[in-house]
Amino acid sequence: MSKISVNIKGLSLQEFSKGITPLEIMNEAKGVPKDSIICKVDGLLTDLSAQLSNDCELQFMDAQSKEGHSVLLHSTAHLMAQAVKRLFPKTKVTIGPYLENRFYYDFDVKTPFTEEDLLKIEDEMTKISEENLQITHEIKSRDDSISYFEKINENYKVEIINDLDPNETLKVYSQGEFTDLCRGPHVPYTGVIKHFKLLSSSAAYWRGDEKNQTLQRVYGTSFQNIKDLKKYLLMLEEQKKRDHRKIGKELDLFFFDDEVGPGLPLWTPSGTVLIDQLEALAKEKETAGGYLRVRTPHLTKGDLFSKSGHLDHYMSSMFSPMDVDGIDYYMKPMNCPYHHKIYANTPKSYRDLPYRISEYGTCYRYEKSGELFGLMRVRSMQMNDGHIYCTEEQFKEEFINVCNLYMEYFKIFGIEKYEMRLSLHDPEGLGDKFIDNPTLWKKTEDDVRNALKGAKLKFVESVGDAAFYGPKIDVQVWSSIGREFTLATNQVDFAIPERFDLTYTDKDGTAKTPLCIHRAPLGTHERFIGFLIEHFGGNFPLWLAPKQVTILPVSDKFNDYAQEITTHLITKGVRASIDNRSEKIGSKIRDAEMQKINIMVIVGEKEQENKTLTIRRRFVKEQEELNLDDFSKNILSEINERRVSN
Repeated sequence: MSKISVNIKGLSLQEFSKGITPLEIMNEAKGVPKDSIICKVDGLLTDLSAQLSNDCELQFMDAQSKEGHSVLLHSTAHLMAQAVKRLFPKTKVTIGPYLENRFYYDFDVKTPFTEEDLLKIEDEMTKISEENLQITHEIKSRDDSISYFEKINENYKVEIINDLDPNETLKVYSQGEFTDLCRGPHVPYTGVIKHFKLLSSSAAYWRGDEKNQTLQRVYGTSFQNIKDLKKYLLMLEEQKKRDHRKIGKELDLFFFDDEVGPGLPLWTPSGTVLIDQLEALAKEKETAGGYLRVRTPHLTKGDLFSKSGHLDHYMSSMFSPMDVDGIDYYMKPMNCPYHHKIYANTPKSYRDLPYRISEYGTCYRYEKSGELFGLMRVRSMQMNDGHIYCTEEQFKEEFINVCNLYMEYFKIFGIEKYEMRLSLHDPEGLGDKFIDNPTLWKKTEDDVRNALKGAKLKFVESVGDAAFYGPKIDVQVWSSIGREFTLATNQVDFAIPERFDLTYTDKDGTAKTPLCIHRAPLGTHERFIGFLIEHFGGNFPLWLAPKQVTILPVSDKFNDYAQEITTHLITKGVRASIDNRSEKIGSKIRDAEMQKINIMVIVGEKEQENKTLTIRRRFVKEQEELNLDDFSKNILSEINERRVSN
């Protein structure tokens, strides 16, 4: 039998019989981790059961790796679907993808699953895992695949196949009696899947369309070991406590109203404090960075968005047009076209560049009702938007300056874990999802990549997630309890300035087209405040807190002294209030703690006589006694420096 050479990553080059599988190599070769669940063959993620017929490089991965964990999650979704079919045979299966640390599967079932049903499904999954069924795959023709799924009455699979490109290779995976249409790859045996938990179930529409069949979506998670599973479940419990919708209601920050409409948040006075503080911070940083502030309308003629390309590439996320004097007007989903118009309003020379403008512009996007989620997915949003128009020579410095601005914000908000994701175009999507100019795509992506490397900024790459007009940096951040959010963006636009005839006069007198950088370091008020609520658990740092200080007189006799302190602090710019209710001091303290007020100032007979204050801080056991001037000086310093904590 002929031999092939296999370069096992981390080990030496070895020879094996042609047709050997990675699983057989894992069991035979010394040094290969025995807990590997998936592999890469010449860089491509591959089943361990795949036969190797040529010389190759082989990399084994366990479920601790990002790709390995994704495969484990997806395989657990199949395990769950098999358990559902065993327990509820009339159920029809649809799709079951993996997410970040989770998976789900959508089922067409007559009666929604109860919590008891989920427990039964979990038990059945455990039984299938113990059966240690081999997971195999085979390539099927289009006709054979359709015939098979029609025979077992899985019409959703038939619909999926009919919508695929006729030339696409179809693969099915089987484990015991269960077979599913899937690109794979998967773990080799069901016995590999041991530590899992079903999390919840909810209604979902087939293909996300409200007009389609209502399905039952079941979420779950899965890990390689019980320790990681327990850690994740504990984090989910903490997330429930910190849910921005729950805390937002408790602290009276924002709300939604049916008469106003879904996805349109109303900000209360306390929530508006958060907005004002963030906007003040952004204005301060942008003024220091040479930005000029602008304001633009909330709607415009459709011609503007046609020129920008939004009607071609973004219309499904825009609200329907309104007819005004026979002309279609649209609510703006982006501020960009307006900013281009402002740039073009006056002639520019190379001396005017870089030209930086910014605004907190309100934008409107049509999110389907099933996709709305608190402040994270809304239909009205105030965006920390800005555009930089610059020459090619200025591009690198301007792009990196935006990235450095992210770092400043991360420090201010105590964000310790983040990741910059370079989103690239997919060559197969040119002309459809992306502007059709492969030469400019390559050049611009190389420029961004080189700028990041030159600044020694760590980043990962993601193909297919670019904006339609150019590559971008999406910034992922993790809250203090480990939840991931997409917040900021930094985008390069090589196409739109030319569409808008944006030019500048260069040193040689010729007209040239500037590059444009779209940036939103703080994203939107809505999403960023949602993140901050969960990041701090509602315990905002003093400078950001809607209610900074509350004055608590121990009895009505000291209300005048308490009011004197309150008035003094307010004149200094501190958000202070007095609790002069005829309640016991213990009750007042508990109420202040429930409102998550950072500082309580307690005043009684001793304090009034000595002209002092007793200071009680949240999460600090020891109280301190200060005079009013020293107290004011201390907290104003903390506020002005925007300290994360005292």
